[in-house]
Amino acid sequence: MKRARTAPSRSPRLDSVPGFAVRSVAADIVEGVLRGRRALDDLLDGAGASAAGLATLAERDRALMRAIVATVLRRLGTLRHLLSSFLDRGAPAQAPRVETALLLGAAQILFLQIPDHAAVDLSVRLVQADRNAAGFAGLVNAVLRRTAREGAERLAALDSIALDTPEWLMARWIDSYGDATARAIASANGHEPALDLTMKSDAESWAKRLGGRVLATGTVRMMAHGPVTALPGFAEGAWWVQDAAAALPARLFGRLEGKRVADLCAAPGGKTAQLAAAGALVTSVDRATARLDRVRDNLKRLALAAELVCADVLTWMPEQKFDAVLLDAPCSSTGTIRRHPDVAWLKRPADVAALARVQGRLIERALALTRSGGTLIYCTCSLEPEENQNIVAALLDREVGVRRAPLAADEVFGMADFLTADGDLRTLPCQLPDVDPRLAGLDGFYAARLEKL
Repeated sequence: MKRARTAPSRSPRLDSVPGFAVRSVAADIVEGVLRGRRALDDLLDGAGASAAGLATLAERDRALMRAIVATVLRRLGTLRHLLSSFLDRGAPAQAPRVETALLLGAAQILFLQIPDHAAVDLSVRLVQADRNAAGFAGLVNAVLRRTAREGAERLAALDSIALDTPEWLMARWIDSYGDATARAIASANGHEPALDLTMKSDAESWAKRLGGRVLATGTVRMMAHGPVTALPGFAEGAWWVQDAAAALPARLFGRLEGKRVADLCAAPGGKTAQLAAAGALVTSVDRATARLDRVRDNLKRLALAAELVCADVLTWMPEQKFDAVLLDAPCSSTGTIRRHPDVAWLKRPADVAALARVQGRLIERALALTRSGGTLIYCTCSLEPEENQNIVAALLDREVGVRRAPLAADEVFGMADFLTADGDLRTLPCQLPDVDPRLAGLDGFYAARLEKL
């Protein structure tokens, strides 16, 4: 389709057009991720949120904005492939808002059941409001109308599972897990996940009150409606948000009452809360002040105590070594794409190697902070071997004073498929199946339990 350039039409003040503010904020956030290479969480809830105009949106509008953004990022490969078939020369590079408007419009038409006329009209208004893109309003209108007519049929003929995962990442997963499992992981990443909560106590009672269910792992899972802060039990500090997989590593120590435990790279603090709730004397370490403030706020709400230390783990020198150390190392986070769809498009192959070098240094430091006879658990939310079993294998090769303490099935709630041949924890997004894909799955997580001799 040729680019039809038209002059922007006169229209009422855009801020007053129903639905425009939602699409404008969504467009800014999508561009912040894809062009600014900013993390979605930062743009939604962190330091970048103020620039996106989120404060102007009512809660209902904010939920719609999040749904649009998440759908664009989850279906980015498919949307770009489909839209390219309607564009002879691709989207204009000099006007990036054109592609953004097309992505938002197509996502609403094909996946969100937004009325076609509203999705088309508001996307056209997005480009009309942009100086560089205004001349392409006719193009956006024509492409999205064609998407409304032909998109569903074309969509059915596409291999969306492959398209919505970057080629380099899919190739890695095929190499590590085989073709069928790699596709199952990618398929699981295409569904918006449920809300997982870790309870301080009485999970069954809270699950009934929240309209959720208790998973075999003890996590309460529910479909969230509205802000998390409005749910029963939030203000009382009865629970915290934590993926079912992320809740497993802290449980691998066994009994912790009265033991000195270090939680390294601790933010956002879910594992610190678990350790404190288990009766441990917790020292929670993170190098970022803002992230540590979040841990402090969560602990205060939960009425749990821990010593918080703002320091670089690699140079931190505590007075005593610890009975147990939990290192949730910084990683590529490729196991969390189902919850963080931006990760697939922000990470690059070189990131894995760079992070592995840091992880190798961190695990050495974590071992040094563990007392003789103590336990070290190393974990990441990455699916990549270089960041997981390879890090542990290299440590075991270098250090004679440490050994693996293999996990048994009963330590992971009978889920034998969560364990590797070496006895390490290895969860995949395609595990925990359910007839409702929104209630299935968990993050990809790895954890190894090591004993210092």
